[in-house]
Amino acid sequence: MGKPTGFMEYERETGEAVKPKVRIKNFNEFHAPLSAEKQRLQAARCMACGVPFCQSGMMIGGMASGCPLNNLIPEWNDFVYLGNWEQAYLRLTKTSCFPEFTSRVCPALCEAACTCNLNGDPVSTKENERAIIERAFEQGLVKPNPPKVRTGKKVAVVGSGPSGLAAAMQLNKRGHSVTVFERNDRVGGLLRYGIPNMKLEKHVIDRRIAIMEAEGVQFVTNANVGVDIKAEDLLKEFDRVVLCCGASNPRDINVPGRDAKGIYFAVDFLKATTKSLLDSNFEDKKFIPAKDKKVMVIGGGDTGNDCVGTSIRLGAKSVLQLEMMPKPSETRTPSNPWPQWPRVLKTDYGQEEAIALFGHDPRVYQTTVTEFIANKKGEVCQAKLTKLESKKDEKTGRMMMVPVAGSEETVDVDLVLIAAGFLGSQKYVADAFKVNLDGRTNVATEAGKFQTSVPRVFTAGDMHRGQSLVVWAIREGKDAAKAVDESLMGYTNL
Repeated sequence: MGKPTGFMEYERETGEAVKPKVRIKNFNEFHAPLSAEKQRLQAARCMACGVPFCQSGMMIGGMASGCPLNNLIPEWNDFVYLGNWEQAYLRLTKTSCFPEFTSRVCPALCEAACTCNLNGDPVSTKENERAIIERAFEQGLVKPNPPKVRTGKKVAVVGSGPSGLAAAMQLNKRGHSVTVFERNDRVGGLLRYGIPNMKLEKHVIDRRIAIMEAEGVQFVTNANVGVDIKAEDLLKEFDRVVLCCGASNPRDINVPGRDAKGIYFAVDFLKATTKSLLDSNFEDKKFIPAKDKKVMVIGGGDTGNDCVGTSIRLGAKSVLQLEMMPKPSETRTPSNPWPQWPRVLKTDYGQEEAIALFGHDPRVYQTTVTEFIANKKGEVCQAKLTKLESKKDEKTGRMMMVPVAGSEETVDVDLVLIAAGFLGSQKYVADAFKVNLDGRTNVATEAGKFQTSVPRVFTAGDMHRGQSLVVWAIREGKDAAKAVDESLMGYTNL
């Protein structure tokens, strides 16, 4: 696979990113691709290792190691090295529905598990994947391929995020008639309104949706199932229903002063920004303004980082990002060996931009909010913070983050964005279909299954597994499609 000595001959190289102070002037993607020849040399670094953990997708140490889609990474890297881009595309799409999405937004679990990562730099698999799919689009290889035979079965998919789109694509490929219902005005779910434009430009979604429509998938927008459309009506019209509504119930911060104006959930902030950008390039003013404001983001992770990057692009005066947990190590610890996912410090694009603009990392670790203070107009103007330390709970034996006495401080803030994660699916959809929920308010199924407690109703994605990655949502959508197909036909060849 690749060139046996490639990892010794060629250094890892990735496409150049636009400098932070330049890219913050717009909401465009900012990573330039390598030339085809340079990309070929990067693929040559993929050696013929005995155990390719990159494609395993197995759980090690409680976290995924390698690609959850089980992408045949060494094989398509070999084709890229040989210059056979068409075969690379065909091999990539044997396992991956939407490589144009994952190659942009996935944290590259494959690279973390790469054997080269043990004693050097991993193969640039994520960029190789993007090069393959973008070249395939340019060469006209990605084109509609509608099924030649229809089964006469109808399936409704509720939600058009990555899991819903994956389920719809697979079920349509099998010959079932698929209709996707989306409550927003545009298709894409999390991909559309949860991920900022600079990470995933929306024409990339539109390009794929156009192909799916040409293949026979129907999309219905502004269709809020459980509110505008009754669950019983879908069950009457369709043979199966797949619920792919995401984990869209944000975790709140319940402290005094939470009702002050200027405090928003991250998901609402990001959605309003993207919608205004798409609708009018911000001319409609229907976004949450951050210009000249002191912004505080509560929570780390991808969503918190996206809030940092978005706030900076909207003209924030300063950005402070709070993280409850201690600062991660900059290198692997002995308790976190390869090929486990590396629990190390990651400085993402938003933090890079804050460092370039303000001169320091916006993150403050082991810190939480204890109170918000409002001015006479009811607008948030300050926040009381306290430091945290890790202590063992005497009753449970678990390590807990507890306040440090005497560590309180007050900071000035004008805009607060809560990016503290999600608690599960929004209850009204589950109630409409009368499906059971588990202890985390996700739709309950048997372990490894996708059939809910209600006959003919299935579920997939974050609504099923809880808040997770786009790549896991795609895997869930694919697996749910297999389960639906088997329930309809008595067997499945998906």
